[in-house]
Amino acid sequence: MNRLKLYLLALTALAVCSAKADEGMWLLQLMQQQHSIDMMKKQGLKLEAQDLYNPNGVSLKDAVGIFGGGCTGEIISPEGLILTNHHCGYASIQQHSSVEHDYLTDGFWACLLYTSPSPRDTR
Repeated sequence: MNRLKLYLLALTALAVCSAKADEGMWLLQLMQQQHSIDMMKKQGLKLEAQDLYNPNGVSLKDAVGIFGGGCTGEIISPEGLILTNHHCGYASIQQHSSVEHDYLTDGFWACLLYTSPSPRDTR
């Protein structure tokens, strides 16, 4: 009997306290059909849907690159600075590291462009 009460209480709590998650991964080409753009505009997005994804023109899709066996990154500067997850750039970070400059452990902060390590081909 106690198990039944506990089960009913848990079921009631799930029904009453259910939450709808709005975060997640949106497919740019489906944002209008899924009404994701409307939700984002309500939360403060100032871009139009065509600014995010336009298959026949320039849009955000052009700033997202795929590299490193499937990782994505955003090109954020004319010089080619890329933001990505640490594990996506691990091989390049390791290749630029040395005993004196262990970027895997210590990271790197480029205060000036010319202080950045030069890119190397990691293929």
